[in-house]
Amino acid sequence: MISFIVPAHNEEALLNRTLTAMHELAPALGEPYEIVVVNDASTDRTDEIAQEHGVRVISVSHRQIAATRNAGAAAATGDILIFVDADTMVTAPALRAAIDALHDGAVGGGAAVRFDKGRLPIYAHALEFLLPPVLQILRLAPGCFIFCTRQAYLAADGFDEALYVTEEVGFAQRLKRQGRFVILREFVITSARKLRTRSAFQLLWVGLRLALGGGQSIRRRDGLEYWYGPREAKQ
Repeated sequence: MISFIVPAHNEEALLNRTLTAMHELAPALGEPYEIVVVNDASTDRTDEIAQEHGVRVISVSHRQIAATRNAGAAAATGDILIFVDADTMVTAPALRAAIDALHDGAVGGGAAVRFDKGRLPIYAHALEFLLPPVLQILRLAPGCFIFCTRQAYLAADGFDEALYVTEEVGFAQRLKRQGRFVILREFVITSARKLRTRSAFQLLWVGLRLALGGGQSIRRRDGLEYWYGPREAKQ
């Protein structure tokens, strides 16, 4: 069984396309699958949209991505776990490559990322060009698409619920201790909504605040509006 785990908070604008892509592509894998949407304190139509797609919906009130992902993993029944953000569309090549890597002995991994269609600032194009080689060299998995075996997930103790951001970095590091961790050249498509509403300077400032704030800055929600602030009207 393959379990897709989708954490979601107020994702009515993009959840439909994410779930549609999974339902269209997963049957071609030739293995049973399930989709678990973890609805984290949404106040919009997130729950309704998920129900319309016939997926399992788990309701939580964490407002913390690590805890929400862990709740989905606990509810899932598969021996393969694929964590997909609610604003991210899997692609057939990336999905097939992920499953093949796991069947070939990898314990987990991630994929390259491209941004969805629409207006993109110049620096977003630069990020799209630079990210794939950087991810390959550093063996970093973008949080929007992470896959692993359940055995490796349990051995790595899941996502660190003390962290409100960068939880995927620590999780990947712990997975690497369990065995081969791969970064696929194949890509998934994620939303550029944050990049469309913020300048390169604002993004740099977010990074500096985290760097200067030390470890405590990622252990509380205050100051992390870039991730936990209200959704923009245009996505």
